[in-house]
Parts: sequence; structure tokens; C-alpha cells
Amino acid sequence: MFWNLVATVFAGLGAAGIALLLRSITRNKLPKWIIPVFAGAGMLGYQIYYEYSWFDHQQGRQPEGSVVISSERGEVFWRPWTYFYPMTVAFTVVDTKNLVKHETEDATLVEFILYRFEKKHIDLVTHRAHLLNCDTAEVLPMTEARQADITRLRTLDTSDTLYKAVCQH
Repeated sequence: MFWNLVATVFAGLGAAGIALLLRSITRNKLPKWIIPVFAGAGMLGYQIYYEYSWFDHQQGRQPEGSVVISSERGEVFWRPWTYFYPMTVAFTVVDTKNLVKHETEDATLVEFILYRFEKKHIDLVTHRAHLLNCDTAEVLPMTEARQADITRLRTLDTSDTLYKAVCQH
């Protein structure tokens, strides 16, 4: 967050410098108000760039073996450009390097953790352990005490990205 603020300020200063250069090239024929306009446009342009590159940046920071399961695009009312081109506001990742397989007589169970990243005023990361039966494609979240939460059982399609990442890895 701090470095984003620093980069925004420097983008504004750089754009204001370009406006000053343009004024000096034209021998001050351009109006003085062009300097703050360029500064504001530079800061706004950097913020828009940062917001739309957030997903790629966060995805690049994931450890090797991480698979993006889903992503959510959305609009934010104080960012009117998102109504024309929605930005990624959240995504879910599974770390395939830390899967725990349990072979039983009846089924192959895989324990894994889903990480959810949300873009808010500061980035929010939540995680939750899950258990997936690879034979029946049933997945259920686990409680903090590592107990299966049967009430939230759901069935995945075998073509689902989560099923493929966990069971076919």
C-alpha cells in the first residue's frame, strides 16, 4: 500500500514534469493549468494501470505448483471505467504441492487448502482446508479443528478446474 502511494505520487510528478517541458518548448504559450491536469491524469493513469495489473501481479507471486481455480470480475461504483471493462476483484488458488492423499478401501481422499485473494483497500487473503473424494467428486470444507463440515457438501463436475488440479495431479 505504501509503495503504491509512492508510485502514484511519482507518476503525478513525472506527468507534471512532461507538462512543464511542453510549456517550455512552446515558450509558455500553453496555459499554466496544464501542469496540474497532467499531474492528475498521471496519477489516475497509474492507479488504473495498478488496478488492472493486480491479478497478474498476484498470480506471479504464487509459489510453483499453484493453480488458479476461479477468478471474479466486478465493477466498483467509484471507479466508473470498471462498468465498461470490469476488473478482477478476487481469485481462488489451490497449492498442488501441498496436497495430502489418503487412500482407503472405498475412495481416494485428498486434503488441500484453498486460498482466496481479494482486492480491497489492502489485499485480503483467506484460507480454508477442504477434503475432496476423487472417486465421487464430492468436496467439503473442514472446520478449524480439521473436522469435515458435512452440511456444506457439494459435488463437482469432473471437468471442474478444482477437480482436475487436485485429483489428476
